Amino acid sequence: MKIVLCSTYVPFVKGGARQIVEWLEAMLRADGHLVEIVYLPESDDPATLYRQMMAFRWIDLDDADLVICFRPQAHMIRHRNKVLWFIHHVRIFYDLWDTDYRGFPDDARHRATRDLIRATDTTAIDAARRVFTNSGVVGERLRRFNGIDSEVLYPPIFRPERFSCSGFDDEVLYVARVEHHKRQHLLVEAFRHTTTPVRLRLAGSSSNEAYTTLLRSMIADWNLHDKVTFDDCWISEDEKAALMSTCLAVAYLPMDEDSYGYPTLEAAHSSKPVLTTTDSGGVPEFVIDGVNGRVVDPTPEALACALDELHRDRHRTATMGVAALARIDDLGITWANVLEKLLA
Repeated sequence: MKIVLCSTYVPFVKGGARQIVEWLEAMLRADGHLVEIVYLPESDDPATLYRQMMAFRWIDLDDADLVICFRPQAHMIRHRNKVLWFIHHVRIFYDLWDTDYRGFPDDARHRATRDLIRATDTTAIDAARRVFTNSGVVGERLRRFNGIDSEVLYPPIFRPERFSCSGFDDEVLYVARVEHHKRQHLLVEAFRHTTTPVRLRLAGSSSNEAYTTLLRSMIADWNLHDKVTFDDCWISEDEKAALMSTCLAVAYLPMDEDSYGYPTLEAAHSSKPVLTTTDSGGVPEFVIDGVNGRVVDPTPEALACALDELHRDRHRTATMGVAALARIDDLGITWANVLEKLLA
């Protein structure tokens, strides 16, 4: 089958939105299909969104047997056999409209833009033969804002055999893009309140130098150098797997994330529990508090208490790690399931 994978990307930002496309490409090729990827750059700037939407409307992919669309505004493509693996809206025009992340006025002009984008999205998404989402959270947004039902299709990671467990040291690992909505600052502040020898390692790069500076200032001002290590860079996949193999647990506490996040799944493949928060969006769809990780209130004090418990009760921590690995099978998170659904 000739398959085209269509998505958007933010220039110079590497993350899960690209990985889901590139990993699916590899699995489809291994399954014997001809695959092409079509990417267009995307910006949430209201002044450029219309042009981006029209760019996808002009793309002709009639020679493809199947078109699979991911990130907005790729769903604007017209094709007789269009399937969506929808991973999020342009959220500033949806659930983030009444938040500080919007970044422009709530005035008549921008409300008109919002309403037009929502209406156009609804028409384009509804034209797909099937609609899948990467989480129940995203599926609920589609129902609430667009009136469209979907099926959750959880994304696996590529080559999960890279990850394993070789023990439990004192370190909680947080590997992710260093951005304010990933809330590394909340975890750093929690270490002002820990009482055990638990430690934290942050790893990841940032597009926001001010946020990186803030984290370093917090570590310095609160004298946390003995507790917190900050690797302000992308570590290699091999290094990440090695750190997860030996760490105590993995932390992932974004603000209202679209899915459970690849760090959560990487932790599970490493038989490590995940520490997250009640407001982290899709993460609690995977993490069950006290079973395969901890889901606590988004406060430094609650996080500190959970961190100390993970360190103090190693047997329970290891048991939750085993349950995290089993949770992957419970949810059917496999590439075989993905291909069966998308190609049906």
